[in-house]
Amino acid sequence: QVQLVESGGGLVQPGGSLRLSCAASGSMLRINAMGWYRQAPGKQRESIATITNGGRTNYADSVKGRFTISRDNAKNTLYLQMNSLKPEDTAVYYCSVSTDPYRIKYDTWGQGTQVTVSS
Repeated sequence: QVQLVESGGGLVQPGGSLRLSCAASGSMLRINAMGWYRQAPGKQRESIATITNGGRTNYADSVKGRFTISRDNAKNTLYLQMNSLKPEDTAVYYCSVSTDPYRIKYDTWGQGTQVTVSS
């Protein structure tokens, strides 16, 4: 089992920045990929950034060039640096990991952290 705890959300003005953190604990060797998802009111949860154990990253078009995903394996922590934030980035942001030994499948979730972009 892996446990995930997000932090770093809050209220920010358009054009501002935030950094989200996700502290992971438990069966760390089971993790083969990590990622950030978000869910805005009335919308489905969407993948916005992922990173494999090999360091390969992938971003949704909506955040490419503005958001950066990274991980510190020594601290078992995943980060999401968010710059040039827009009102449409307002959502609950979730950290997730893949623990399926045969494929990348995001199956473990944190509790979420609210990000609100508003003036």
